[in-house]
Amino acid sequence: MTTGRAIVVGSGPNGLAGAVTLARAGLAVTVYEQAEYLGGGASTRELTLPGFHHDVGSAVHPMAAHSEFFRRFQLDRRIELLTPELSYGHALGEDRAALAWRDLERTAQGLGADASTWRRLLWPLAADADRVADVIGDSFLPPAHPVVALRLGLRALEQGSPLWDAGFQTDAAPALLTGVIAHPNRRLPALGSAASGLVLAAFAHARGWPVPRGGSGAITQALADDLLAHGGRIETGVEITSIDELDGADAVLLDVTPRAFLRLAGERLPAPYRAALERFRYGDGVAKVDFALSDPVPWAARELRDAVTIHVGGTRADIARAEGEVASGRLPRHPYLLLSQPTVIDATRAPAGKHVLWAYTHVPAGSEADRSEAITAEIERFAPGFRDTVLASASTTAQELERIDPNLIGGDIGSGAASAWQLLARPLPSPAPWRTPLPGVFLCSGSTAPGPGVHGQAGWQAARRALRDLHLATPDLGPELVPDSGGISADSRARPGVD
Repeated sequence: MTTGRAIVVGSGPNGLAGAVTLARAGLAVTVYEQAEYLGGGASTRELTLPGFHHDVGSAVHPMAAHSEFFRRFQLDRRIELLTPELSYGHALGEDRAALAWRDLERTAQGLGADASTWRRLLWPLAADADRVADVIGDSFLPPAHPVVALRLGLRALEQGSPLWDAGFQTDAAPALLTGVIAHPNRRLPALGSAASGLVLAAFAHARGWPVPRGGSGAITQALADDLLAHGGRIETGVEITSIDELDGADAVLLDVTPRAFLRLAGERLPAPYRAALERFRYGDGVAKVDFALSDPVPWAARELRDAVTIHVGGTRADIARAEGEVASGRLPRHPYLLLSQPTVIDATRAPAGKHVLWAYTHVPAGSEADRSEAITAEIERFAPGFRDTVLASASTTAQELERIDPNLIGGDIGSGAASAWQLLARPLPSPAPWRTPLPGVFLCSGSTAPGPGVHGQAGWQAARRALRDLHLATPDLGPELVPDSGGISADSRARPGVD
C-alpha cells in the first residue's frame, strides 16, 4: 500500500539513492531522466571499440565503500567491489613512483624519512574512517562528530596553507598526497582541496579504493533494481522544463544544479533564496580520454603496472604549477592527470588480453580544447611505448561533458567549486541545505552537501527530510528486503520495465 507519491528528477547516484529510500518507505516513486540511459557519470558504455567497457564519468569509488548510505544499502552484498591492496600510485619521475597501499604502515615504510609525517597526518583519520565519512556526509552545521571534524580541520589547515611542505623531508610523500589533494581542481594549496584530499587518502588506508566489477554502471544497476523491486518507475528520455510539471507530488527530489533549479522554479522561489543560488559558483572543467589498449600501459616505474588508480604529475611543485595555470585560464604543457586502469583487477572490461584506460586532466571552465594529445604525450613520458598500445580512443572536451550531463556546468565534474566556503555551505549555509523554500521540494545533486562523489548521501539526506515532513520513518535499506526485480540495464537503451 502506497503512502503518497514522489517524483525524482535525475537518475544519478544521488537521485536514485533518494528514490530507493522513498520507495522503501511506501511512496509511489517515479524517476525522470533526460538522457536515454541511467546514472549520468555513474554509467559504463562501449565508447571506443566493441567489447571495451569504459566508465563514462566516475571510475574509482572510495565513497561507495565508506558513505553511510551505501553502508546501510550494503552495496558490497549487491555487487562485487574489487579492492586492490595498492590503493593508488603516483608517477613521480620517469622511472620513480610513490605508492599508497591499503596498509598504512606499509605505505609509511616506503616513504623513508617521511614515514612519521604520513602516520601523523593520516592514521587518526584512517582509524576512524566511518566517522570521517559521517562528518563529511552531512551538512557540517553542526558536524556529526566534533572531535573527528576538528582532527580533519587541523590537518586541512596545515595542508591547505603555504606551510604545507613544513613537515616533509623528501619529494615522494608530499607528491603522493598532492595527487589526491589535486582532485577538486583548484589552485594549490587550498583549504577545501586539502580537506577533500586528506579524506580520500585516509579512505585509501581504510576500506580502500574499490572499483565495481564490470564498471561503475553496476552501482547504478543495483540502485535501479532496488527501486523497481519496490514499485518505483523510471522514465528515460524525459526532460522536465518547469516545476509546474511536478505539481501534485507529495515529495519532489531534484538531482540538478542550483542553476537548473532556478530555471525550473523561477519566480516561485523567494528573492533571497534565488539570490543565494545565483551566488553559487562552479569550478574549472576536465577533459577526458578513454583508451582501448592492446597491452597494459608500459610504465617505466614497474610498480605502477599493478596500480588501478594512478596520478601523473611529478612533484608537489609540478602539480601546483599545472593547477595554477588551469586556474589562470591556461592549458599546462605538462598537465596533472588522473588515470584508472581497471583491467589490472577486472578482466571483464575488455576482450581477452586487452585493456581499457580512463584518463582526465583539468582545463579551464567551458574549454573546447581536445586534450587527447596532451594526455597521450604525458603518459608516454612516464610509460615509453604507450602510443604503440593504443587501438582506439575517445576524447571528450569540457564543453562536451556539459552537453552529455547538464549537471557538469563547463565540464565541472564537482557540480560546484570546491572552495572551503562552498564545501561548508552547499549550496547555502544551513543545517538542512537540501530543503528548499517550496514545500515538499528538495535539492539532492552534487551541488548540495556533502558535495561531489558517488556516495548517495545527498539523495538519502533529502529523502529522510521529505519522509520526516510526511511523518514517515526512514526505512531499512539492506538487501535482504529486496525481491528479484528482473533487473534493468543502466547502460543499454533497451531496458525492460523502463518507460
